[in-house]
Amino acid sequence: MTNAMQKVKPGYGLENVVDTIFNNTMRRFFDGNLWDSDTNRNLGTVPVNVRETENQYQVDVIAPGCRKEDFKIQIQVHELIISFNHNEEKKEENEKAGWVRNEFVQRSFSRSFTLDDTVDTEKISAAYTDGILRITLPKNEKAKPVFLSIEVK
Repeated sequence: MTNAMQKVKPGYGLENVVDTIFNNTMRRFFDGNLWDSDTNRNLGTVPVNVRETENQYQVDVIAPGCRKEDFKIQIQVHELIISFNHNEEKKEENEKAGWVRNEFVQRSFSRSFTLDDTVDTEKISAAYTDGILRITLPKNEKAKPVFLSIEVK
């Protein structure tokens, strides 16, 4: 049998791959879980970027569409805990048509990071702008490099 005469097996065509991707994305869209992938290890997490400069660490939490009032940032025994919790209730009614629609939306996530003794916990600051929560963790004197000149005798 030549390659031109072989039948394409159902479920293996490009159209099925595209359909699967589209259906999974649409399912997550309507479930309100665009941040989550299908794996258990990623459930409820959001992307985070961590940067270190000479004087500070920066943690950027990528969380578009959130309100800054719904974020909670805490330090507990050398651990930075960033959490978000938003509850919303929408109610629509049409007495003439005889229907009521109640919609409850709950979005939450939590991330935690271990801090060492180089972070000055008294001077931590946070700002939420353009969908990014930026937490600035200044370094204390222990983290700053020490430059000494040693005299040779």
